[in-house]
Order: sequence, then C-alpha cells, then structure tokens
Amino acid sequence: MTETDAERLGRLLRSRYSCRAFAPRPVEPALIDAALADAQHVASWCNSQPWQVIACGAPETARLAEALYAHVAEAPHASDIPFPTAYEGAYRDRRRRCGWQLYEAVGVQKGDRAASARQMRENFRFFGAPQLLLITTPRALGTYGVLDCGAYVSALLTALTARGIGSCAMASIAGFAPFVRDWFDLAGDRDVLCGIAVGYPDADHPANGFRTERAAPGEMVDWR
Repeated sequence: MTETDAERLGRLLRSRYSCRAFAPRPVEPALIDAALADAQHVASWCNSQPWQVIACGAPETARLAEALYAHVAEAPHASDIPFPTAYEGAYRDRRRRCGWQLYEAVGVQKGDRAASARQMRENFRFFGAPQLLLITTPRALGTYGVLDCGAYVSALLTALTARGIGSCAMASIAGFAPFVRDWFDLAGDRDVLCGIAVGYPDADHPANGFRTERAAPGEMVDWR
C-alpha cells in the first residue's frame, strides 16, 4: 500500500530524535543544502523569513568545538535571548525525565555531579557532530522572529531526518552568545538563537539508545 503524505509526515515526526553521538564521516553538503531548501518553505510572520544560517563544514566545526569547549570552562553564561526562569510542574517533570534517560543511557549515576557535568559539557563539543548550523534571528523582530525561527528549526530537523541525517538543536551554544558573536563576526542587530549539530548517527552509541516520551494530545488541546 502506498504511504500517504500524512502518514509519511507523521512517521518522520515520530522517528526524529535528538542525536547525541555521531559517526565521524561528514554529511555531503548537497544533502544539507537540500534540507535547508525544504525548510525555507516554512510559514513565517508576514513572510518575513527572519532566520539566517551559518553552515560550518567539518574543519570549521572541529575548530569551533575545541575553542568553545575550552571557553565555557571559565566563562559566565550570557545569552542574547533570556533562558527560562524556571521549569515547574509538568515542564519540570518532562525535563528531568529527559535528562535522566540520557544519564542512565550513558552510565551516569544519580548524585554523580562530576559525571553529569562532563556529559553536559559535551553540548559544547556538539556531541562529536562533524557539522554545525548556527541559527540567528533579527533582534528587532522580537518574540515573533524567535517564533518563526523555531518553526524553521523544526522543519529543518524534520527535513534532515527525512534524509537519514542525525541532528540535535542546542540552546546551550546560545548561552555563550558573546563568544559566538565574536567567532563569526555577527552583526550586532542579530541574536544568537541556537545551534544544530548535524551528522550521521552513531547507531551503536548508548546516547542514541533511548527516546523521550510525548504527552497525549488531550493533555495539550482544549476543544471548545
């Protein structure tokens, strides 16, 4: 039976996950370009299309990862866009569950703060991804620009999944915006939103061996 567009989209959305271990082989640039082209068709407020992407090849990604990993050991958190002030209730529970699924997968024991800190810092090595995409948004567009870029990131992750490419969207990079701004010589009117680690998944790595849960639609949707 032929798969419908709706079925294929649903399958892609369900199969996407945050890849946290990558094979060293870089993804062919043409495949990344094709995913970027697909994501460009996402809806945006007044068709403003506010996202800008800096696509880093393997050498640049490796150089940045080494420098950023060293930088975060001493530098204070400094983001262009405020991070959440608190996770409470169901949001706190989901965040904790996701974190412990990862820690359990890679063998970090509860209470081992040193090991959990080491795992957290792998964000700044992009989990070994051979390529990185940096997403920025115009400061003047504020919340709606961020909203549009969020839709773009979601579409891009799905487009990468459709091509067998692993990815992980990382706000952690945005937590050190001054460093990132200097590294890429970004214009002062753009905010650092997130990075996306890109590469072929290491299917045998335990960090890729779990999947986060999703709440039932009934918990989110209030039909009137």
